[in-house]
Amino acid sequence: DDLNDVPAVGREFAGFRREEFDRIVKEGKWRDSAHSYLAPISFADSMIGRLLDAFDRSPHAADTAIVFFSDNGWHLGEKQHFHKSTLWQRSTHVPMIVSAPGAKSGPRRQPVTLLDIYPTLVELCGLPAKPDLDGESLVPLLKNPKAPRKPAVSTYLQGNHAVISERWRYIRYRDGGEELYDRRKDPNEFRNLAGEAKLGAIKKELAQHVPAQSVPAKAPRSEFDFDYKTYTYRRKGT
Repeated sequence: DDLNDVPAVGREFAGFRREEFDRIVKEGKWRDSAHSYLAPISFADSMIGRLLDAFDRSPHAADTAIVFFSDNGWHLGEKQHFHKSTLWQRSTHVPMIVSAPGAKSGPRRQPVTLLDIYPTLVELCGLPAKPDLDGESLVPLLKNPKAPRKPAVSTYLQGNHAVISERWRYIRYRDGGEELYDRRKDPNEFRNLAGEAKLGAIKKELAQHVPAQSVPAKAPRSEFDFDYKTYTYRRKGT
């Protein structure tokens, strides 16, 4: 019943390719599917460990920055969904590991985004700063694990945004539907608190970070043909 308190658009996102999840459950393969997905992640983790062990023995270990991340999170059946493309924790949470000269080791609780990687590398490498970037350098956070950060924002399709602070996740959909989760007490996002009047101030504060403008999504790849002569994509019918 985890979708009972989710707005219509959120249920729409969770329902994408639902038939595949239903088939997995029907065939009794949910556990095997999760195992199969997690196994290559474990293998990749081991191989990265071997790579870093060798790097630590090299003469470049003291003056090189390493950033490890992935492209997106993935539902393994949470909220009856077995894919990505939602605004919940499972889709938007990815590994983010940074090792750099001067960085203090240990985890950070402040949400950050993949847009922060480029300005971070620019600063670490002593290159000229670019003021027109959406991301913010993580260098202050690398030096001070308690450095303040503004909430992170994730967007999926036009008009749908999630604002994530250390404690809260606030989601607003294109039709005005809302979700609010206490990440500290409810890390699995089972209980949508958006309707609780006592949390109105929390919602208002987080809503200030919702983008004022949201552009339409680009046309999907299925709308294009690949031109092998020019090695480019062209819109069908043009």
